[in-house]
Amino acid sequence: MFNALIVEKDEESGKTSAAVKEISESDLPEGEVTVAVDYSTVNYKDGLCIGPGGGLVRNYPHVPGIDFAGTVEDSTDARYKPGDKIVLTGWRVGEAHWGGYAQKARVKADWLVPLPAGLDTRSAMAVGTAGFTAMLAVMALEDHGLTPGGKPVLVTGAAGGVGSVATAILAHLGHDVAAVTGRPEQEDYLKNLGATQIVPREELTDVTRKPLESENWSGCVDAVAGAMLGRVLKQMEYGTSVAAIGLAGGAAIEGALITPFILRGVNLLGIDSVMQPYDNRLRAWERIAADLPMDKLEAMVQPATLSDLPQLGRDILKGQVKGRVVVDVNA
Repeated sequence: MFNALIVEKDEESGKTSAAVKEISESDLPEGEVTVAVDYSTVNYKDGLCIGPGGGLVRNYPHVPGIDFAGTVEDSTDARYKPGDKIVLTGWRVGEAHWGGYAQKARVKADWLVPLPAGLDTRSAMAVGTAGFTAMLAVMALEDHGLTPGGKPVLVTGAAGGVGSVATAILAHLGHDVAAVTGRPEQEDYLKNLGATQIVPREELTDVTRKPLESENWSGCVDAVAGAMLGRVLKQMEYGTSVAAIGLAGGAAIEGALITPFILRGVNLLGIDSVMQPYDNRLRAWERIAADLPMDKLEAMVQPATLSDLPQLGRDILKGQVKGRVVVDVNA
């Protein structure tokens, strides 16, 4: 028997509840690899899955947790042997398939990535899905020509999980980083991550009818979308790119097709962290091990246990969680 956070749904009321309970290996879903989980994280999707409406959950009872890192305990796939350290993000784990909020998990071997040298299971989850997504965004910008030494790179939603890691990575790689936040009290936090300037959120959400504005940014990692993304696109330098990874500000973009996409040749790059091919997932994790300053990462981390998760699920939906939450499932 082992502990897991179980989300259950009352069929009559439709309401869900979450509690830590004991389950057995026979309760786990099918898969080639059984993992002794060390750590998971708390992301916005986890909040939706834990919340009273159930959010993204496809079936009940359910174990949330959209990522985890741990040790292979049993495997029918030759690529993974007992004792191997692994990390998993994506593939709708924690939504359609039981996830990381349990001391054991069983998944398909194709979903796993060997833990790169230089990372342990805790540091991997300090990075987690948010950091993995941030690295995918940075890699996409680099693949489209971003290099250090130009105008600042803008990071929206910079105090959140993805934005925090993106800020730290870009600063470590030698870029000037302009961090956008609506919370002035986060200025010291963002500057400690390497941001060279702080942009108040209202500067990018005020309505303007101008089809184009000054060319301010050499690249952008956008975790907000909505009205802010529409404004950011008007300020991009010619031929540069925006890596879009979130919809917290809404899915609608205000602006005309001709500007800036045609007149300035701006690229809008959608970043999907769920269904990434194995080679790209491995490349991203190897880059994380090489290019993410772990001392900066520790400044983002707050610890949690399984019993903390119901409240944390509510807090993250209210925008009250800063940086990265690392869940020690064995604590």
